[in-house]
Amino acid sequence: MSIISDLLGKSPFGAMVEHSKKVHECVEMIRPLMDALAEENFQLVGELHKKVSRLEYEADKIKHEVRSLLSKRLFLPVDKVDLENFLRCQDKIADYTEDFSVILTIRNTPIHPSLMDKFFRLTDQVFQVTGSLLAAAVELQNLAEVSFGGAESRRVFKWLDGLGEEEWKADRIAWDLSRDIYLLEGEVQTMTIIFYEKMILTLGQVANEAENAGDMLRHMLIR
Repeated sequence: MSIISDLLGKSPFGAMVEHSKKVHECVEMIRPLMDALAEENFQLVGELHKKVSRLEYEADKIKHEVRSLLSKRLFLPVDKVDLENFLRCQDKIADYTEDFSVILTIRNTPIHPSLMDKFFRLTDQVFQVTGSLLAAAVELQNLAEVSFGGAESRRVFKWLDGLGEEEWKADRIAWDLSRDIYLLEGEVQTMTIIFYEKMILTLGQVANEAENAGDMLRHMLIR
């Protein structure tokens, strides 16, 4: 029995679900950060950055636990490489979210009034993307129990289809916002334009990695 237990080991899927939830907690901090920036409360921005850093550290600890479980488990319903790739994408979501919080602490730069609405639209849309990923990712444990098939897989495919569309919407908003930013040339400092662009690019990376994680999950289901 001990040999069988050693071969099977503890399932990593419960920990992977917890990692997905913790990563999403990081993303949930983007809106409060933007609210604080809009109010020009730069002290609060700094405090929220510290909270994001703590959440990212907690996500890292769960990530290390997942990798430890993967290394000990010989038999899994999907390829370990696919699970590692999915985990890596999730990890990058948390990393880019922390990067976004760091950017906001580097320079006390208010959001130009003409950009306010679109910045918040982008923020909310990125959250929609990661929310679609979370809805799919929390099914990982259930998927493992049915060898990544059945009704559970069909439900996850629906979430993943929605994820791609939500990421496309985020790209469109980001493109539109970038165009508005460069219309401000001559009105605001060049460094302010660069600052805004860094914000947009980092938010876009959060959404892109969420889509990449979804692609990894789709790959596991198709296999």
